[in-house]
Amino acid sequence: MTIGHYIALFFGGVFLFNALPHVVAAVLGRPFQSPFATPRGEGLSSSTVNVLWGFFNLAVAWLLLVRAGGFEIHAWDDTLAAGMGGFVISLFAARHFGRFHGGNTPT
Repeated sequence: MTIGHYIALFFGGVFLFNALPHVVAAVLGRPFQSPFATPRGEGLSSSTVNVLWGFFNLAVAWLLLVRAGGFEIHAWDDTLAAGMGGFVISLFAARHFGRFHGGNTPT
């Protein structure tokens, strides 16, 4: 496989895991941070905006994983590349959003 294949899978994992908190918050009817809030990425957006943003992320994930990356779930290297993207964005989101929701300093 080429390096482009693994890059597509890595970023497919990023977009897939980025969709999760937006869709979950939206389905629960809760506001959540999004790029469309003020200040950007820190302010809260409505649950409707988060549904739209979450499903946009899912569409991009599908394009990168399936169409561009040719993701094969049984291929360990494909799963590792996508999983690493998911891990990186999850770790970033935990630290970033933890500032606003108390996750970085639990009591």
